[in-house]
Amino acid sequence: MTVRISVFISRINAHYGEQKWARWREPVGELVRTILSQNTTDKNSLRAYANLIAKFPTWEDLILAQEEEIAEIIRSGGLANIKAKKIKKALIEIKQQRGQIDLEFLADYDIQKAEEYLVSLDGVGPKTAACVLIFSFNFPIMPVDTHVHRVSNRLGMVSTKSREKTQELMKSLIPPEQMYNFHLNIIEHGRTVCKAGKPLCHECFLSDICAHNKTNTEN
Repeated sequence: MTVRISVFISRINAHYGEQKWARWREPVGELVRTILSQNTTDKNSLRAYANLIAKFPTWEDLILAQEEEIAEIIRSGGLANIKAKKIKKALIEIKQQRGQIDLEFLADYDIQKAEEYLVSLDGVGPKTAACVLIFSFNFPIMPVDTHVHRVSNRLGMVSTKSREKTQELMKSLIPPEQMYNFHLNIIEHGRTVCKAGKPLCHECFLSDICAHNKTNTEN
């Protein structure tokens, strides 16, 4: 880890506090919730998730439903038809492979094997897999959403065009014990300070070591 990245981490921790890991939800629920979160707000996806589990008490109940019915229930999360198809197909694959809809067995895998299993499921990409692994098992992996990708590039931690590449690089940049904490704090920074449209550089406690701010100042 470079000195500059260690400064980023220490300052962000000091500003937002160190986040202690606690399981968010069981891994199948986390998988479904993360699929629902794609291309929408947390508020909308959480509402869609709540509606889904209220309608289907078990995952077995869900896979017996028609995609159209599932889509109608998760409509508040956006892209309902696409997400309904992804969710149902992923759960059916798990059931066919494991005999039950359960992912707790991933706790016995190493991180690479666990990630490979998840991305082998239809409709599950690196970010979704990483969310399941870090939030349900505390595996040291960095899910990269639009905030993490944007802020890490602006700061100059990475220089990448895709979230997938950023996520790959983060594996070696961030110490394993800081993955969960840094993930949550950099998202908070992206939402409150390093915003997509207009970053509040004049309010940022990282401006003196930020590549984006340095470039703007020089210009």
